[in-house]
This record gives sequence, structure tokens and C-alpha cells, in this order.
Amino acid sequence: MNTPDRILLVDDERNVIRALERLFLDDDYEIVTASGGREGLALLEENEVQLVLADYRMEEMDGVEFLRRVYERWPDTIRIVLSGYADTAAVVGAINEGRVYKFIPKPWNDDDLRHTVARALDAWHLQRKNQILASELEQTVEELRCLNEGLEAEVRKRTRDLEFRNLVLLRSQELLDQLPVAVVGVDPGGVVVQCNREVENLLGIRGKAILNRPVSEGLPEEVAVFFAEAESNGRVDVSGRRLFCETRPLTTPDGSVAGTVMVVYPVVEGEV
Repeated sequence: MNTPDRILLVDDERNVIRALERLFLDDDYEIVTASGGREGLALLEENEVQLVLADYRMEEMDGVEFLRRVYERWPDTIRIVLSGYADTAAVVGAINEGRVYKFIPKPWNDDDLRHTVARALDAWHLQRKNQILASELEQTVEELRCLNEGLEAEVRKRTRDLEFRNLVLLRSQELLDQLPVAVVGVDPGGVVVQCNREVENLLGIRGKAILNRPVSEGLPEEVAVFFAEAESNGRVDVSGRRLFCETRPLTTPDGSVAGTVMVVYPVVEGEV
């Protein structure tokens, strides 16, 4: 159930307060009253008030001063001034200092006053809704900013990791290329994923030509047969050269098999 809007009536003339209370009797408002500016400020300290309707001429504190203080402390509260004096300076002062919503002369027209109050409260609710939406938007923007910063940090981390891995792979390839033996790495599916420069010298094939190809298609048949088992070795003749091939399973730190690696090197004459 929605809480009714609260209206504060401030006037040092009791008959004016009663007339205003009767005017809003049939409306769904909660009416609170004060006989002067100080009492009105005290009530505002204790209650959320959507609209203040104050007389301009009051002995203790005039309406302009009262509404100026209301504006300073509770700027969202709608402020309306009632005055029985055709005083242009009063109107200007109330508008400039109290930031009033409207200046209504006495005697007022009941229908006009009720319409003005209803329209002013609609403005208050619209402003409050906009504030809530703005706050939610600001929160969403902040959440998105934090999420974006997190994603950027993760991207930077992954980029660094990828650059490090690429560097490791590059150095590993450089190291493999310096070995005097041919090295061929095959994944669990039997596809060549690694080889070094000596593959071309010993097997007579370009290393890049066999990458990402099944061993049965990329390697000489005499060599490819050794991948039938994870661990095997033996001598073969390839293009008139006597070679020794040896395969071993390639395992990861956790012990799982990641593929097979083969080492091929020439057989030295006279070697048993």
C-alpha cells in the first residue's frame, strides 16, 4: 500500500490553517501543520514532507526566510507561497531565495489551489523516480566499469601468459633445431604437431610440410610404423640411409599421455 503524500501547512493564522485543512479533507494526503517557521522546520526534521505550503507574512519568520531554509536543508521538497499582499519584491525574493514552485495570492481559488498542489506532487514523484533511475544507472555503470576493469586485467594476464608460452615454444623450437637428431612430436590423435630442422636432413622431407598432418601421410612409411606403439625402436633404411628410430610416450606433469615423441638419428657405420 502506498504511503499518502505528506503536506506541511505553515501559517500563524489559525483560521487559514483550518481553511486549508478543509480544502484537502477529501484528498489522499497526510496533513501536518505549524504555526510558524521554527515549528515548521522542527516538523521537517522529524518527517519526510513532499510539499510545504507557507504564508509569506508571518511574525516569527517570514515565508521567504522559512522557505530559504527549507531549500537549503530539503531541496527536493516542493515549496509554495501564499500571500495576501501584491508585493512584487516579495514574489521575486521568494522565487530567488526559496526556489518556490509557485506563488499563490490570497484569497485563493480552491480548485486552482488543489490542482496546483496535485500537479506539484506529480512533479515531486517524477523527480524522485528520476533520482532512483539515475542512482540505479550510476550503480550499473559502476558495476560495468568494475567488470570491464576485471576483464581488461584478465585479458592482460592471458596476453602475458600467451606471450610467455609463445616465447617458450620459440626457444624450444630453436633448441630442437640445434639437435643433431630428428625429432617428431605427435598428438594422441596421430597428427604431427612438432618437428625440427634435422627432419629434412635425415628423412628428406620439409618439416613444415608434415605439420598438422597424420603421420601416415607426412612421414615415410618405414618411419611412420613406429608410431603404432607408444614405445618402440628399430633400424630402417630411408632413401638409402640407415637410420635408427625410437618412440616414447610424451607425458604431462600429472602423468597423462599427451602424445608420442620420436627421435631419429643415423646409424654409424660399424655400429652393432
